[in-house]
Parts: sequence; structure tokens; C-alpha cells
Amino acid sequence: MSLNKSHLPSFLQFSARQKVYNIANELLQTEKAYVSRLHLLDQVFCARLMEEATTKSSFPGEVVMGIFSNICSIYCFHQQFLLPELEKRMQEWDSNPRIGDILQKLAPFLKMYGEYVKNFDRAMELLNTWTERSSQFKSIIHEVQKEEACGNLTLQHHMLEPVQRIPRYELLLKDYLQKLSEDSRERRDAEKSLDLIATAAEHSNAAIRKMERMHKLLKVYELLGGEEDIVSPTNELIKEGHILKLSAKNGTTQDRYLILFNDRLLYCVPKLRLIGQKYSVRARIDVEGMELKHSSSPNLTRTFLVSGKQRSLELQARTEEDKKDWIQAIEATMSRHEQTMETYKLLNSTHREDDETPPNSPNTDLGKRAPTPIREKEVTMCMKCQEAFNSITKRRHHCKACGHVVCGKCSEFRARLIYDNNRTNRVCVDCYTTLHGSGSSPGYNSHTPQRRKSILEKQASVVAEHSVMCSYMHYMEKGAKSWHKGWFVIPQNEPLVLYIYGAPQDVKAQRSIPLIGFEVTPTEQCERSDRKHVFKIRQSQLSFYFSPETEELQRRWANALSRAGRGEDCSSKELLLEAEEENDETGDPFGDT
Repeated sequence: MSLNKSHLPSFLQFSARQKVYNIANELLQTEKAYVSRLHLLDQVFCARLMEEATTKSSFPGEVVMGIFSNICSIYCFHQQFLLPELEKRMQEWDSNPRIGDILQKLAPFLKMYGEYVKNFDRAMELLNTWTERSSQFKSIIHEVQKEEACGNLTLQHHMLEPVQRIPRYELLLKDYLQKLSEDSRERRDAEKSLDLIATAAEHSNAAIRKMERMHKLLKVYELLGGEEDIVSPTNELIKEGHILKLSAKNGTTQDRYLILFNDRLLYCVPKLRLIGQKYSVRARIDVEGMELKHSSSPNLTRTFLVSGKQRSLELQARTEEDKKDWIQAIEATMSRHEQTMETYKLLNSTHREDDETPPNSPNTDLGKRAPTPIREKEVTMCMKCQEAFNSITKRRHHCKACGHVVCGKCSEFRARLIYDNNRTNRVCVDCYTTLHGSGSSPGYNSHTPQRRKSILEKQASVVAEHSVMCSYMHYMEKGAKSWHKGWFVIPQNEPLVLYIYGAPQDVKAQRSIPLIGFEVTPTEQCERSDRKHVFKIRQSQLSFYFSPETEELQRRWANALSRAGRGEDCSSKELLLEAEEENDETGDPFGDT
């Protein structure tokens, strides 16, 4: 039940009347300031530009009309009708304390704002275009912006005021109605005025949101020093921020800046400047054809991989939360772009099916999109001929088509790659053959029968993706004098075999160890104390010592090897985790019986 304010004490009634007056007076004062801004737009900016266009023809008069639309009519309405009515009413407020009747009478004229709001995007486009195209156009605008009446604000800022004015009326009227008493004769007129103004405000709110996006684009445009053409109503800034980029050569991190739009991802590097931080665009990856991988390497935290037609980037976020935010933003952008393209294809489905390339055809993207280069330190042998690298006679090179690390002999070929503007690049023998057709590789006989692969020829990265366990460990065979570092993998399809690689991307294992029959010796019973987290597996006279990097890895490896030694199939990680939980409960971390 609402409270009748006529029953309130006199001092509270006075307070309520004062609040109503204050809101009405605020409406008047803001209206005066608004009319001054309209005068600036119509009588200064528009008038000076139109004078230049008609007298000197520096640019077309139609451009000026297209930018300012019906601002002249809006200015006349407020300056000649609404403002004088409000001023007169506030002068006679003591005898006639109301404004609802004025607003109800004049609110229908606010429909003229629809034309201005509808034209707003086009006005911004014309303004940007002719500021770049005409030096005289740009000069006039800059001169006016320096005047005191402009308040150090841009023309774009002042042009937004008519769009923001209608929502301002709506907010003031809502506040005004809340302060009126229930039995006020003013309430009915004020409520009708609010309905009329609220309808007009819907269009303005949409334009405000667009202008806010435009402001964000302008800030990024300035940040990039105008290198990238991004200021367009069709562009939307999704996310920006600092991130670390991992070097493809040695895995070192470099501070970089990412800017994600609805149609592209810009990879930027810092540019040295005396004033303000600026960036230079190093690479652009279109959302069309973009792919995202949540982790670039199993032994690196907070990493993810973004690849596209033009470039692949291995990135590392500073925190897990930051990584999650970037992945969500990129995935949402890719999904929205895909939906847009599907809709476009449905509306323009005139292409013939027999002209399309099957999406799952092998090598369809080879040379058309940038590969994801494999880091050199994650490879110890050529990924083609499998010979070990060294710093003198067997140096590392990247194939620019597939990204594999190969030796000089296996990459002595050149091919033009579409993603690199058809420039000639170093490629490996297999990519050269694929790009130029079979039998075209110089120095290689296409009729030579292929040799059978050995059981050790399993690429470590492929095996690790479907593994029970994988990580770096130091190891030593009984009787040896020094430790060696290796990449260890137990494949899901061979859960009773341990493969030892030199690095996570090697195409051939150094050796394999069948695990059935091996027993795990706990740390406290190991005679080796020159490294941390050491444990041993032995079978008859054969023994191996292992030293993972953490106590947690020691526990997990010991459990996995112990179960494999007993012939238990832990081919799924879920089973292995369940087994670890059982061992934790029984106090048997090594799974010994």
C-alpha cells in the first residue's frame, strides 16, 4: 500500500516538493548546456564546413549534409520551443509547479531524432573518410576543436550528445515521477511523457553502444599508430592485453601484445617511443580458418596455440585465469564467425558441390596456411632421416611448409608458399614432393621401395597425446657413471612398454623397455642419493634408476611402472588415477604387494 504524502509532516512535504523542483531545475540547466552544444554542431562545425564546400569546393557539400543529417532541425526545436517553455515554467514554478504537460506536448517532436540516430554510423564513416582524404576538411575541424567552446573534445564526442540526450530525459523523468506524490495532478502527464520518451530512447541506446565500440576502436587505432585499418562500424574489439610469446627456436618468452577483433587477431610488438607506449603489428591471423589448441606442450603450463593461414603463435598467459579468459574469448569469436559464415552460405548457396575440395583431404592446407613450428630444443634428431643433430655437420632447420625440424640435406629444397605471398621458402623433401608432385624431388629416387619402419619409429608427440604417462626424467642404467635426461612415454595402446626419447618431438625412440616382470624399489632402498626423488626398477640382473623432477611425478611414475610390471593394464588415465587413490588409502605409494 502506497503512502499518501499529504499525510506526511509539513517539513517532509516541503522536502519532497524541493526534490521535485530540483529535478525540474536540473532538466532546465542541462537543456541550456545541450542547446549550446547543438549551436556548436550546427552553427559552427556544420556552418564552417558548408561555407568551405560552397565557396571553395574543397569537398562536396553533400558530404557535410551526410555527416550532420538533420541537426539543424533538432537545434531549432530545442532552441526555439523546448528551452523557452522550460525557462518560462521555472519562472512561474511557485504558482504552477509542473513540467509534465510541457514534455507531453513536445515529446512527439523527438521522433526527429530517429533520422539522426539512424544516420549516425554513416556520419562516422564519412567523417573518418574525409578527415583522411581532405587536408582542408581536417584543418577546419581541428581549428574548431581548439576553440574554448569545444572544451578540448572532438567533433565525434559532440556528435554523440544528441544520441545521449533522449536517454537523459528518460532518467530525469523516472526520478521526477518517484518524487511526485500519488495524488499529484502532474503524475498523469508525466507518465504519458515517459512512455513517449522511452520509445525514442531505445534507438538512442543502440547508437550509444555502437559509439562506445567506436571509441574503443579509435584508442586501439592510436595505439598502433594507424598501421591497421580497424575503424569501421563492422569491426568489434573483443579483447586486448599483454601476453608471452614462446620462441619457436629455443622456447624463450618474449613480451607481446594481443588484440582480438571479431574478424582478426593482431600480434603486436612494442615500439620504442618517447611518449606513450605504442605497438607495431608483427602479424595478423584471420578468424577465418583459425584453429586453437588449449595446450601447446604437455610439459609447459599456461600455454595455448593459435594457428591460422598467415601465422602460428605459441603463447603463454601470465596466470591460469588469464589463459582461460583468452581461450574463451577466441573460441567464442571463432564460433560466432562460423555461424555468420554458415548463414552467409545458406543465403548465397550458388556454388557447385563438385567444385569443392573435400575438407578432410590430406595436405589440402600444405603451403596455404602457416605451419606450427616445432621448437628446436624439443628435437634431437632430423624428423626425416632420423640422424642425430650436432652443432657442426648436422645443424637444425625448419621446414616452412610443415614446421618440422630437419637437417640441411633433408631441407635443401625451395618451394613457393601461398601463405607467404608466394615467396620461395626452404622446405623438406616430403613437402617439396607434395607441393610439386611425386617424383619431382631432386636427388631422390621415387622408385626406391620404402623400408619397413622399426618398432621404435613412433613420433613422441603423437604417442604422448594418447599416453598413460609422459614427462621428462633423468635416468641411468645400473653400472653407468652418469645420468641422462630423456622424455619418457607409456602409450595407451602399449601400456606395458616404456619408450625413451631424446626430446618430446623426436620421431624415433632411443630404446623401449618391456615392463612385465620389473619390480619397483622405493626411494629409501635406493643406493643412489646424488639426485632427488630417485627410485629403481629391476628385473633379474637388469636395473634402471629414475629421477623425476617432482615428488608427485615420482609417486605417479612408480605406481604406473609397478602396475605395468605386474601385467595390469592401466591404458586409461582414469584407471591409473583410481589406482593411485587406492594406493594413497592403503599407504602403498609404489603398489608393492
